Amino acid sequence: MMIEALQHYLGPRIAGLGQIQSCEKFSSGQSNPTYLIQTDTRRLVLRRKPAGVLLKSAHAIDREYRVMQALQDSAVPVPKMLLLCTDDSVIGAMFYVMEFVSGTIYWNGALPGLAPAQRGAVYAEMVRVLAALHQVDLQARGLSDYGRPGNYFARQISRWTEQYRASATEANPAMEAVMAWLPAHLPADDGRVALCHGDYRIDNLMFDAQQPRVLALLDWELSTLGHPWADLAYQCAQLRLPADCAIPGLGGLDRQALGLPSEADYVARYCALMGLEQIPDWDFYIIFSLFRFSAILQGIQQRALQGNASSQKASDYGNLARPLSEMAAAMLPL
Repeated sequence: MMIEALQHYLGPRIAGLGQIQSCEKFSSGQSNPTYLIQTDTRRLVLRRKPAGVLLKSAHAIDREYRVMQALQDSAVPVPKMLLLCTDDSVIGAMFYVMEFVSGTIYWNGALPGLAPAQRGAVYAEMVRVLAALHQVDLQARGLSDYGRPGNYFARQISRWTEQYRASATEANPAMEAVMAWLPAHLPADDGRVALCHGDYRIDNLMFDAQQPRVLALLDWELSTLGHPWADLAYQCAQLRLPADCAIPGLGGLDRQALGLPSEADYVARYCALMGLEQIPDWDFYIIFSLFRFSAILQGIQQRALQGNASSQKASDYGNLARPLSEMAAAMLPL
């Protein structure tokens, strides 16, 4: 049924579409269901809103499409956007279609199977793309109104506190402590505004299989105008997770022996690319990132319990919400 509806809708709108042969859902991804469309001439990717009752402002398919469309042929690699459909009647939800990018996704930040020099090169490329993202000319790309400038962390703390409370499934004293501490310890607003990805991590990057080059930065659902250090701290916080958990980090590993940069070295490389001397209040940004990631995972856990999560691994990911909040609480000053 879905194939027939897509053929009827996309055929006149995408040049050279061909005959759709299959439409299969990718097993990965926790937010917006994503499908591989195979036609007799090409492969495409469709991303849609999930079914069921959704949290306010979540699953912003149209924003994903807009930002990737704006970044075409920029220093930030993204897939080519082909079409946005806002008519829910076509397949039951808003969706967009983009070109398929053939490459490698590294699901484990430790990069098993690569040599130490290759691992270092992958991380160097990751931080290069992150710096390029934060240097995007917002006005030139038509993104100056993509978010509200100023008070980014205050707004994010308020938003994710609200999202967390709307999806909470149990009492969590650690999260309550973190949510009370963060707004009382906000660093002074330094006026920095950049395009932020919102979920910048290794498994949202598509790499060239032959060389450490990013072909596409994916999953822009949480993107907005915000403070660039939020993206950097979010990635570093995620890498602090244990190496053996559902979302494997680098915790407990000998980074130097593996050819992986230390957190300090990674941050220093970012600062060099951005023309910064250092990043003050680093612990605040890490605590904030752990809190935000915990709130995101809590939403995944709720969708898993409701039966409308996008991935079969949703329960495993959702179960990390509490440990992440406990990591954040453990960093709070006594």
